[in-house]
Amino acid sequence: MVSLGALSSSFTLAPPLAGYSIHRTKPWCAFPLRRIKPRMEIQAQTKPKEAKLWGGRFEEGVTETVERFSESVSFDKDLYKHDIMGSRAHASMLAQQGLISVSDRDSIIGGLDEIERRIENGEFNWRADREDVHMNIEAALTDMIGEPAKKLHTARSRNDQVVTDLRLWCRDAIDRIIACMKHLQISLLTLALKNEGLIIPENRMKSELFLIERDVGRLIDCRARMNFCPLGACALAGTGLPIDRFMTSDALGFTAPMRNSIDAVSDRDFVLEFLSANAITAVHLSQLGEEWVLWAAEEFGFITPSDSVSTGSSIMPQKKNPDPMELVRGKSARVIGGLVTLLTLCKGLPHAYNRDLQEDKEPVFDSVKTILGMLEVSAEFALNITFNRERIQRALPAGYLDATTLADYLVNKGVPFRTSHDIAGKAVAMCTLKNCQLLDLSLDELRSINPVFDKDVYEFLGVENAIQKFSSYGSTGSACVADQIDYWMKKLEMK
Repeated sequence: MVSLGALSSSFTLAPPLAGYSIHRTKPWCAFPLRRIKPRMEIQAQTKPKEAKLWGGRFEEGVTETVERFSESVSFDKDLYKHDIMGSRAHASMLAQQGLISVSDRDSIIGGLDEIERRIENGEFNWRADREDVHMNIEAALTDMIGEPAKKLHTARSRNDQVVTDLRLWCRDAIDRIIACMKHLQISLLTLALKNEGLIIPENRMKSELFLIERDVGRLIDCRARMNFCPLGACALAGTGLPIDRFMTSDALGFTAPMRNSIDAVSDRDFVLEFLSANAITAVHLSQLGEEWVLWAAEEFGFITPSDSVSTGSSIMPQKKNPDPMELVRGKSARVIGGLVTLLTLCKGLPHAYNRDLQEDKEPVFDSVKTILGMLEVSAEFALNITFNRERIQRALPAGYLDATTLADYLVNKGVPFRTSHDIAGKAVAMCTLKNCQLLDLSLDELRSINPVFDKDVYEFLGVENAIQKFSSYGSTGSACVADQIDYWMKKLEMK
């Protein structure tokens, strides 16, 4: 057994260099020094650290290491608009309830308006020592208007504040995603209409419309369950102050306040449901991407993407790659991974707020950014591809697509389906031996398998005849296809 002392003597620490990480030098592991990249660009602090807004009971500040590890402003600053929205509503409610003066309310709201302007103009100084978006905005407000700002956090905790912000942010994100889904549906229907009568694109694109419509429905359902207001739940137990949670809920466009304060600050079901809906959408887009990548390959040659949505190879001059859809297929893993991250984050948490939940935001932000990109590029790709009609028509007879309609023909003649299935299978076997299609078999050859065949069998054979025989609701026959086109034209409000 090797002792710890003997093991530690087998490597040494290199002298530290400012701004660089240190790697222990081992015979089997010699990594180069690498520059540490900060999580966000923050203006250097030349003044002594200010006291934390929560620091009353502490005699010393946190270390630099803890501060760097704990800060979240590098990513949760994306919530600034919704944080300010919530603070405006909260300040108005506090004034209505007599907990702050109307003058203080006006000073707070005016200061928040100025902070929002500065953020949107890139003039706001985000500071890591102020930890998160909430404390950055509140501290900046205090610097700006003084004492009235200190009253804003009355009857509010960061616990209910952050989850209110996140619900508002996710609600807006859902609306953006649904708009992109509708755009993709219009693009796919446009592609189907351009290729009317061509079996593969016309039917496949319309089938995708129904998948996306279910994705839209999931997001609408998720938004409805999400739309309840946690503000006023405070840390976890509510407050003894006379606040009006219904007023803030109404002001922020929520359906109602959440009924239980512990559930209000701990619930992340709405995030899990949102990311689950995104993951399902990502799988649908990945499937579509996979088909388009295959169809663009030389082996299929069903589609030709335009140059505007293709890339080349650094070594093969002839290559024209449908890279956007390969990336759609690949990025689905990120969206699915975001859901798994959140499920794992939540699975072992006791109720009420835990600091672990700080880690819920980056997967949500990334999921939304990724799914929006996937939807946008899929719509762009759909509008920039051409289906190769002759190549598709040549490929369709392969695989004996009319074998099923041959079995249907026999059923119409009174033959039990299982027997019909067997007879049609024998006809396919004869074709494989003769290297021909079912349509090429003579009536005598068909009757050699079973005497039930008559001349009308040829009305069921051949790809075009077979497709037209499908007449059940929702099928691929021409009448059903026309009904579906009419349905989607009306639903998507396309003329």
